[in-house]
Amino acid sequence: MSFTSPSVNQQKMYCIPDRFRKIENLHILFWLFKDVSWAMLWKPLGIAMIVPTISVALLITWQTRKIKAELFHNLAVVFWIFANAMWMILEFTGNDEAYRRYTAVPFGIGLFFILTYYLYILPKEKRREKLIAAAEMAKTSVTSNAGGPR
Repeated sequence: MSFTSPSVNQQKMYCIPDRFRKIENLHILFWLFKDVSWAMLWKPLGIAMIVPTISVALLITWQTRKIKAELFHNLAVVFWIFANAMWMILEFTGNDEAYRRYTAVPFGIGLFFILTYYLYILPKEKRREKLIAAAEMAKTSVTSNAGGPR
């Protein structure tokens, strides 16, 4: 007996509208500009890139809010970028040694969203899917037996 993973045709597919993908790609560009500016100590550009990077992250979060997995992951990303931006500003102003530990607050909030999703929401969704599948199988079984001899 061999065990194989489901083929691509059998797996659930996830797709998003093309306009969302373009915005996500723009977000990556902004994020990279912000972080490269941080690494290269280009203070004005790094600080200027905070607003578009966080703004696009919030837009992506809003656009995908109806998909719980996307919502919780994107909320985590927003707080991650916020913490990152805070840390960058602290380094640029020479205050990182004194105040860097405060970046743990937005990092922690992001982690809270991820943990909430994986420890509470995802297991709840999986249980719901199993119940629906079991109910559909029971319904199919009853329907197929209803037409048989009496």
